[in-house]
Amino acid sequence: MPDPRARAVDWLLERQHPSGWWSGELETNVTMTAEHVLLLRFLGMSVDRIRDGAIQHFMRQQRSDGSWALYFEGPADVSTTIEAYVALKVLGVDPTSDPMQRALTTIRRLGGLARARVFTKIWLALFGAYPWDGIPSLPPEIVFLPPRAPFSLYDFACWARGTIAPLTIVIARRPIRQLGVSTSELVLEGTERDLAHVPGSGIFWWLDALLKAYQSGPRQPGRAEATRRVAEWIVERQELDGSWGGIQPPWVYSLIALNLEGFAVDHPVMQRGLAGMERFVLDDEGGWRFQACMSPVWDTAWAVRALRAAGLPREDPALVRACTWMLDEQIPPNHPGDWRVRCPNVENGGWAFEFDNDVYPDIDDTTIVVLALLEASSGERMQVAVERARRWTVAMRSSDGGWAAFDRDNTRELVYRIPFADFGALIDPPTEDVTAHVVEMLAALGRDERDPDVASGLGFLRRTQTAEGSWFGRWGVNHVYGTWCGLSALGPLGAGTDMAGRAASWLLGVQNPDGGWGETCHSYVDPSFAGIGPSTPSQTAWGAIGLQMAGLGRHRACERGISLLKDRQRADGTWDQPEYTGTGFPGDFYINYHLYRHVFPLLALGLDAQITPKETTLQPTASLAPAANA
Repeated sequence: MPDPRARAVDWLLERQHPSGWWSGELETNVTMTAEHVLLLRFLGMSVDRIRDGAIQHFMRQQRSDGSWALYFEGPADVSTTIEAYVALKVLGVDPTSDPMQRALTTIRRLGGLARARVFTKIWLALFGAYPWDGIPSLPPEIVFLPPRAPFSLYDFACWARGTIAPLTIVIARRPIRQLGVSTSELVLEGTERDLAHVPGSGIFWWLDALLKAYQSGPRQPGRAEATRRVAEWIVERQELDGSWGGIQPPWVYSLIALNLEGFAVDHPVMQRGLAGMERFVLDDEGGWRFQACMSPVWDTAWAVRALRAAGLPREDPALVRACTWMLDEQIPPNHPGDWRVRCPNVENGGWAFEFDNDVYPDIDDTTIVVLALLEASSGERMQVAVERARRWTVAMRSSDGGWAAFDRDNTRELVYRIPFADFGALIDPPTEDVTAHVVEMLAALGRDERDPDVASGLGFLRRTQTAEGSWFGRWGVNHVYGTWCGLSALGPLGAGTDMAGRAASWLLGVQNPDGGWGETCHSYVDPSFAGIGPSTPSQTAWGAIGLQMAGLGRHRACERGISLLKDRQRADGTWDQPEYTGTGFPGDFYINYHLYRHVFPLLALGLDAQITPKETTLQPTASLAPAANA
């Protein structure tokens, strides 16, 4: 039988785009497709073209109890189920059919529309199926606040900022358009009065009440100018591909807000926005579905790192094409971006997550691209690009010594006091995983713990390591991800051996009896579930790589993890993984990156082949016996 690495390399190379990049499906929950259906209905556009495929997608994802969830085998989610149910009614599915009746039964069992998230309520308010008085206020006048003022747009994370800005117009306008179907069955008897009231108490609840009184008054001085300014702010941030931020939430709400401000669907801005959505569509045996975003830069960088670890030479044409493509994707030095508000007078040297969301470069992508280029490329152009990236990255360090994903010092937790705060993650504070990737990048550039930026990152990791030895994973599920990131930073430095020892001990302690590692999204809700879950290919790879980075590549636990990856490899060279191991917003939004199941096992197998038999270099600080995780 062919070598597992060779099969995995072949599988990956067969899926490279001729231009040099990789981009796997970014699978989320069905609300992305449901909201696209509702967007088309709001804009007065036909759903005929997508009807059959979208219905197929919804039905494939529905569970036996009639519900839809936020992630694979997660609990029934009332908001997701409501949005899917309403979209199916709009698509013409018989509401008396068994799938619809099962969905309705679950919705009502979970409390109905009164228990939905605010975004689900907003979608129904657009069609008169939920009272606007029950929607928290977001006045467009916040556009007048200076960037450092509390509750300015720049207090919010970039993804929240790009969503809240258009929503200020939507909530101020309070539109009602025809849905074409009734949704009254979603409201439980006795909860009707609850719908018209914003839940909560305290000063911010009273502020919401005052804003509603202002909204209902005969005059709102400055409102017209505020909405005009917000509309301009939105238009200025449209990306080259027509999106906003390259992600679904600000995209759909920007189209709705601009339409309310007089931009017809044939306006050039609207046309670019609608046309750009076609790139995010998948239509195959899984049905018609809309991706929340795409991940070509991220996927390509990790694919390159995995291929290099597996032994593909730098001069291989596939790696040359990939590195050239990544170099071409680096954002120009003077390109505008919101990050400049709190990091002025710095040249842009970053990369974004997607093809065209250049307004929002991110530190995480930038670090991994730099590592991929260092491992797979050479020459003056590469060196110049890497130095630009290093300067930009270190300039983005926050005042607490760590690095966030998109912004510097975006940490004002006061925004969570507003009634709108079930939005999910509203701010972008420094995190363990991003900081670890920065330290790993700096180590690859020859810096050590004497470098002030490295020392700052190490200090942040020391402060944030849990008592058990793990690190929280903001952008991947969860402590297995964060701990792998931390060990990947410490290993190349040979520093922080006490931290690495505790982290390795934690990984050993949560290894599953089958030799793998796993953790479900439930650990974000209940931290006692950290490191607990069925073994998955990506998380098993993270666990094994973490031990490899800790000098335990020949430890029996690591070898068992590698053996599991080999045993579970499919005949075509890849792995199966229905579980979601990527994170959008902890507790609210999760991702199944379809390339994670492949690139990280390949990376682990490649690194394993490089390890020479020898004694381990690091002794964990706790028992070496794996825990009996189920």
